[in-house]
Amino acid sequence: MGRTTSDNVEAIIDITSGISLTPFIEVANSLVTELCAGQNDSGGTEYTAARLELIERWLAAHFYHIRDTRPSRESVDETEAVYKSKIDFGFKLTHYGQMALRLDTGGYLAALDEGVENSGPTTVGINWLGKTETEKLE
Repeated sequence: MGRTTSDNVEAIIDITSGISLTPFIEVANSLVTELCAGQNDSGGTEYTAARLELIERWLAAHFYHIRDTRPSRESVDETEAVYKSKIDFGFKLTHYGQMALRLDTGGYLAALDEGVENSGPTTVGINWLGKTETEKLE
């Protein structure tokens, strides 16, 4: 069961009729539970239940927005729609994700973003420490 509700998410983002918020709340809940709701050194949680709900709410809106991008400008005369798109990764992609990052003052979501961004391809190499056929004959 998520900390936030569909009504809470709908309060910050317009929802297209017929699209369930359940999958977006579930993924947000999973991340918040894993990353932000852990125990601190004194045995308690670092965040209040209210703060965890806020982080989860904004993350759910972030994931929904990625699925249902809205135009930033629409025209009627020439029928034009311009979609605002930011070139970025992770939670910085939407202003909802950016808000979740700000609410997570412990930096757990930012650390996840940084880890994913810096996990590019790994180079593997082999060093031969033996002798070549020519060196063996010498």
